[in-house]
Amino acid sequence: MKPSPTSITALMAILFATCPSLQANDFRLGSPLSDHMVLQREKPVAIWGWADPGERVTVAFAGQSKSTEAGGDGKWSLKLESLTASAEPRQLTASGKDGRKIEIKDVLVGEVWLGSGQSNMAMTVASCYHLDTEKVNAKFPLVRHYRESSGPSDQPQAEGKGVWQECTPDSVSGFSAVLYFFGREIYKEVGVPVGLINTSVGGTPIESWVAAEVQSSNPETKANYDQRLDMYRNFDPAQAPALHQKQLAVWKAASEKAKAEGTPFVVPAPKDPLAMHKLKGGPSGLFNGKVVNLVPYTLRGMLWYQGEGNAGNTGLYRVQLAQLVTSWRTLWQEEVPFAWVQLPNYTAPGEGWPRIRESMLKTLELPKTGMAITIDLGDAQDIHPKNKQDVGKRLSFWALGTVYGKNVPAISGPLPVGSSTKGNEITVSFKHTNGGLKSITGGTLTGFQIAGADQQWKTADAKIAGDSVVISNAEVDQPAAVRYAWKDWPETSLANGAGLPASPFRTDDWPAQKK
Repeated sequence: MKPSPTSITALMAILFATCPSLQANDFRLGSPLSDHMVLQREKPVAIWGWADPGERVTVAFAGQSKSTEAGGDGKWSLKLESLTASAEPRQLTASGKDGRKIEIKDVLVGEVWLGSGQSNMAMTVASCYHLDTEKVNAKFPLVRHYRESSGPSDQPQAEGKGVWQECTPDSVSGFSAVLYFFGREIYKEVGVPVGLINTSVGGTPIESWVAAEVQSSNPETKANYDQRLDMYRNFDPAQAPALHQKQLAVWKAASEKAKAEGTPFVVPAPKDPLAMHKLKGGPSGLFNGKVVNLVPYTLRGMLWYQGEGNAGNTGLYRVQLAQLVTSWRTLWQEEVPFAWVQLPNYTAPGEGWPRIRESMLKTLELPKTGMAITIDLGDAQDIHPKNKQDVGKRLSFWALGTVYGKNVPAISGPLPVGSSTKGNEITVSFKHTNGGLKSITGGTLTGFQIAGADQQWKTADAKIAGDSVVISNAEVDQPAAVRYAWKDWPETSLANGAGLPASPFRTDDWPAQKK
């Protein structure tokens, strides 16, 4: 699932060859290096920018002074030695020839995390529960949020746009909610300044966030990449209004049919194709426009909340998520910790959401990865659930427990690690049980299904046995597989001693059943 050596080589070339240089004589720093920023502690800190070819540039900060020369294309970069955490607002300066000088004010040193994805990562605190209370309590000037505001691009862009903001009652409404609630917990528990870099766009598939070279060089993703690229290149803006009207008509008919049948209908109205074309660009468009320009800003780790945009075509998502994690780490030239939010419960047709959740579960095989299980935090009628407080907190449990070595209730809900069959029972064992498995309600376990080789699923009896669950059904003499919470909006009943819910899972690899 890792990018091939060829694709990695091509990926690294993005930063050093294909990004367009700025105009000569334009003395400046990389876009995220700006007032109110937070620099990563305890690591060499990357500082970069542009000057005249051959110009000597000196960067001074916190008693350090480092110099280098701009290359033939005007680019330069250097690294400050590791810094200790500091809440003292200090100034960073970059000086060149003829008195040219840049001063970056109010610079702190602490922990820096990057967050990306689609609308549930982009969703702001203003759209969450308890806004008034959150605003009143948002007095964390040492927590800073950077919103990368560039658009998509057909080619990798060295420069972007964005602004750092302090967390105040007036500013917090515009922060990424997941990032803010995560960062708030990190700040409270670790006690150092926290920088949160938000680069996310609603309604976007994972293809938008992975380098073209990585997708096109992998036989598993090449055909999908080529198809999406062809669709993008052949998009006709003049046809967009008619296409949108056709999509709306289909959506309205489906809505009215569901209403007449008395069944839920939560499919969002289709968005304007022209607007979405401009918003996400082609495959790799957001990687080019909103990721490359952040490299090599020194980070502690990365967070990802996406998957809804790929629920209609799930077959590649496990490969694609692994591509994203591995290739972004390659860009930053470091195996930084990386976690994602497993899709929550939501009313959607088919097996798309369960299969995306499964891909997220299985991608945990990559090193230094984690996952916030949110199968109990969704909203049946809203693809954007408002409880982002618990989403951020669960991500923070993983980070605090694994990255910072803190004592937390649990780094995750229970995750399946193996199964065995004996007679008419299948036993599934779990890790992250933290005090023992338990029923969320204190009653009978629900949400389990069992099937024989005929693939006919039956509601199962399930009983906790230590760190395992024993599943059976009297009608299934020779069980072949079990599933738990394998629905868009499933019954959930299993948790660990810390009260965190278990991940949905299945022990089979059978294709989706046609209905």
